[in-house]
Amino acid sequence: MRKRLYTHLMMIALSAVALVFCAALTACGDSYSNGEVNVANWGDYIDEDTIDAFEEETGIKVNYSTYSDNESLYSTLKNGSTDYDVIVPSDYMVARLIEEDMLEEIDFDNVPNAANLDEDFLSGLDYDPEGTYSVPYLWGVVGIIYNTTMVDYTPTSWDVLWDEDLSGQILMFDNSRDAIGIALKLLGYSYNTTSEDEITEAVDKLIEQKPLVQAYVMDQIFDKMEAGEAAVAPYYAGDAVVMMRENPDLACVYPEEGSNYYIDAWCIPKGAANKENAELFINYMCQTDVMAANATYCTYAPPSSAARELLGDDLADNELVYAPDEVRELCEIYTNLPQTILDLYDQQWIRLKAA
Repeated sequence: MRKRLYTHLMMIALSAVALVFCAALTACGDSYSNGEVNVANWGDYIDEDTIDAFEEETGIKVNYSTYSDNESLYSTLKNGSTDYDVIVPSDYMVARLIEEDMLEEIDFDNVPNAANLDEDFLSGLDYDPEGTYSVPYLWGVVGIIYNTTMVDYTPTSWDVLWDEDLSGQILMFDNSRDAIGIALKLLGYSYNTTSEDEITEAVDKLIEQKPLVQAYVMDQIFDKMEAGEAAVAPYYAGDAVVMMRENPDLACVYPEEGSNYYIDAWCIPKGAANKENAELFINYMCQTDVMAANATYCTYAPPSSAARELLGDDLADNELVYAPDEVRELCEIYTNLPQTILDLYDQQWIRLKAA
């Protein structure tokens, strides 16, 4: 998943506000811990000025690194890595990490700014029902991005990714959960089905599509579509805002069958060496102005109405950033699947790639 950035005057203004606020608090720096915090995040998914401001305010050094997807993050943690203090998994991966006892409970006494989030993002979410292990960061919906000079109609369905007239111009997600999920939705099934027959049928559908696919990619979708190297792809609708500015031939729609509504969240891995500093970092990222700065920089929606009010109209009123209620009602958040189904996904993904 690529979380792309763009330069925006609102971002500069918000960052300036954050820096002034931090300067005012620096005089109180003795109340903060020093040391370091190790943060791992998706690529291009934070306004790095907010990291600088956090370091200035607290005296805590941020060691920042990135990963490409949820599964690579999981593998790193599963292999026993204790290199991270803060991570940003997506909803279903949060649930998996909780189930496997791989996350620390967050001490919300150290995260009072969580009160700046909207109530419906603080509890009652399936992946972390009590809101004990995670703090939402940004959310969005997957859409269909297409080049209007190559696709001579307005797509309304995932079936555009099976259009034989677009052979060699179709990009597809290069991970099993997203790719199989799209085929499941096209067939009328749930992203979260545990039916072996439905999953197998979805992979049969992907095998049918495979001769039409130019490439299975993730981050490269952004660059390929922006450069006009492909006609159509599934991608994160928030990114379309940036892509369409760079290439006005691009457009983005939500598929009528429904799509993936996702929430990425701050979490602390089990055994984190700098847990209190991790909580201080999360708390800082929950300041309303900082949430707005990161949302502006990343073109994704913050889980805070107050932060939305600080965004420019080009984001706050943009349906690619804030998917309408009628779109979200058709969407599903991925849930953590039983291990037997995860194993089936792995097997079926190998079958697709070998076909």
